[in-house]
Amino acid sequence: FNGVAELLEILGSIINGFALPLKTEHKQFLVRVLIPLHSVKSLSVFHAQLAYCVVQFLEKDATLTEHVIRGLLKYWPKTCTQKEVMFLGEMEEILDVIEPSQFVKIQEPLFKQVARCVSSPHFQVAERALYFWNNEYILSLIEDNCHTVLPAVFGTLYQVSKEHWNQTIVSLIYNVLKTFMEMNGKLFDELTASYKLEKQQEQQKARERQELWQGLEELRLRRLQGTQGAKEAPLQRLTPQVAASGGQ
Repeated sequence: FNGVAELLEILGSIINGFALPLKTEHKQFLVRVLIPLHSVKSLSVFHAQLAYCVVQFLEKDATLTEHVIRGLLKYWPKTCTQKEVMFLGEMEEILDVIEPSQFVKIQEPLFKQVARCVSSPHFQVAERALYFWNNEYILSLIEDNCHTVLPAVFGTLYQVSKEHWNQTIVSLIYNVLKTFMEMNGKLFDELTASYKLEKQQEQQKARERQELWQGLEELRLRRLQGTQGAKEAPLQRLTPQVAASGGQ
């Protein structure tokens, strides 16, 4: 991948000069070449230039936003912390230029992924995801669509606030939850009640499963004892007969 960063830097300038409307082959280049480039191991070598090219395309044609974001979600790294932080940074750059009409199309899958990042045991990933709520424009998009975004992330935020090992992450989550509460108190209360009820139901199901297994174990032991008793009974009946024969 030597020279890729330089080529992408030149390409960014070329994309900036594309005439509108964009040609079909230009759109295909974005979807078939630039987006799949995010999957390579050496992404860090040229990621800044690649992200710039992607954002240039979206500034030219906002209707490409859904394809780009769903493509990034498809190639989202599972095990590399560094790449995940880069993806989050690029996603914020995209959200900085996204149109509200396009945000509506991708908000749910996007913020479900953001929620997964918040729950990451890696401090840097969780912190970078939570920084989305420091962006005023993103915050305004969330507020306008809180009935979709908040349910997508609430359960994760609430759970991680109780369980995460890093106190800084916990503090950031509390700030986000406070923002949501101020944004729409009624919805926040409804989701809180729903989450607690769901947890109670899960605990009840867990108790019922435990009781079921315990009952099955007791039944197995009773049957085992019954089988052993049945084997011992004939021996006990034979004992007097043997004794009587000996007396004769």
